[in-house]
Amino acid sequence: MKRINSSLSAITAGFLLMLCCDTSAPAADNAVEQWTRFEDSLTSTKDYGNPVQDVKVKVEFTSPNGDKRTVLAFWDEGMRWRVRFSPDRLGGWTYKTSCSDKANKGLHNQTGLFQCRKYQGDLSLFRHGELRLSDSRRYIEHTDGTPFFFLSDTVWCGPLLSDIDDWNVFLKDRVAKEFTAIQFVMTQWRMAKTDAEGNLTFTGKERVAVNPAFFQRLDRYVDAINNSGLVAVPVLLWAIRGNDNPGYFLPEDQKIALAEYMIARYGAHQVIWFLGGDGKYSGEGGNTWHRVGRAVFHKDQHRLATMHPGGKSWVGREFRNEPWFSFVGYQSGHGDDEKTFRWLNQGPPATEWNNKPNLPVINIEPNYEAHNGYTHRKVHNDHSVRRAAYWSLLVSPPAGVTYGGQGIWGWHTKVQAPADHISTGLGSPWHVAKDLPGAFSMKYLHQFFKSIEWWELVPAPELLAQQPGRKDASKFIAAARSKAGDLAVAYLPEGGSVTLKTESLRKGLAARWYHPRTGGWLDAGKIEKSPQTFKTADRNDWILLVKEK
Repeated sequence: MKRINSSLSAITAGFLLMLCCDTSAPAADNAVEQWTRFEDSLTSTKDYGNPVQDVKVKVEFTSPNGDKRTVLAFWDEGMRWRVRFSPDRLGGWTYKTSCSDKANKGLHNQTGLFQCRKYQGDLSLFRHGELRLSDSRRYIEHTDGTPFFFLSDTVWCGPLLSDIDDWNVFLKDRVAKEFTAIQFVMTQWRMAKTDAEGNLTFTGKERVAVNPAFFQRLDRYVDAINNSGLVAVPVLLWAIRGNDNPGYFLPEDQKIALAEYMIARYGAHQVIWFLGGDGKYSGEGGNTWHRVGRAVFHKDQHRLATMHPGGKSWVGREFRNEPWFSFVGYQSGHGDDEKTFRWLNQGPPATEWNNKPNLPVINIEPNYEAHNGYTHRKVHNDHSVRRAAYWSLLVSPPAGVTYGGQGIWGWHTKVQAPADHISTGLGSPWHVAKDLPGAFSMKYLHQFFKSIEWWELVPAPELLAQQPGRKDASKFIAAARSKAGDLAVAYLPEGGSVTLKTESLRKGLAARWYHPRTGGWLDAGKIEKSPQTFKTADRNDWILLVKEK
């Protein structure tokens, strides 16, 4: 079995330095760093008409302590197949292939070995290890126990439509703005019928045939996300009604075939999977997705997965007990009316987060900035973006939130309305839209949560002596506190005052106002009595933080 990087020892030292941050392949001495990607190639002895349908290749990896994990290899054009794997233990690994066509000597019974070494780079994504659920199952953490704050940007069309140089500029900007993840669609869909080079993801319906050229191009974009220290969050099968969306028009077995291929190809990257995108997942439709999820996800993959539902739909009840379903993702959507606000701050995200079994709850599509509101047709600004984000983070135990900006999610190169979404309004080119005010607000949001032990917070509406959101949902104050009573947070969307019932908080805790538009702080005194009122400096949105100095 030939290693694909066996020629690296002959490459100049200068080029090796250029590759130092690449996490996509092992070094020439048959070693790979922990949590990065081992890759090997296989050469088939047979030419199949439709390899994805005609043959399956499993690869069993055995760790230094004897644990076994099995993943699928994937076809990569012609007679070439590849296998990718992310090792989680230091030391010597071995692997062996098993092909459904046992007569294929190039794919069946092939063996190899490699060494897994400690990661030596600076990216926290790899220093702390792959992602998993915390012991409390309320938030995501790294393998070493470091909490991971999910702060994702929505770039649905970015990898499909962007130039690779532009893509790297964009990712550098998102790192600077302290995002931790990038959401995108991994196949052709209603917004991008092909990639920028005219490649289809696949052809056919009853028996899909994948196009390796599409994925060979996409490899560089997914690699770039991880090499920037960001988690890749792809939608595998966009599922809204329409024959351009594979999650809608493909039959169940072909949904499985296509998703299996993508998971085999990118499952060794640091990813969180969205199995379906924007679909309806209740009733028999939900049962279909249950079966698809069970078919394509399994424990050996070590990756989190959820569903991306349509607007104001809650899939916690339908999917919470699925073995592959890692957290409740929901879309509060782009409405600008009382009903939408109330659904978010007093509906399922606020009332069903405590259902069992425990799972993180994350708003993976709140209103996009510079996008028209659905009811009043007013453009969502940075304030409405912050309001939805902070509500989302405090009405359920905080685990993360997603941002979206018009011009970014559709990857505009000029001022235009997104294809097939004319009513959402005009968006700026991506290189302008990347600096919308709300994107900077996300940086300050992350800085605020990094300053506290956010994973200790649980919703605490009982802290409030009055809740203005009962009469007007747009004025809803979201409050949370730690069970120990040494930390409390309240978000005021329109400033003014908030009165806290402080009996559950420790006396003498310091209070400060956080300015979510600039990241600045103002002193607000300390906890002295109950109830106690705190007033903002103006009528803009503010965050009250109560904790020890």
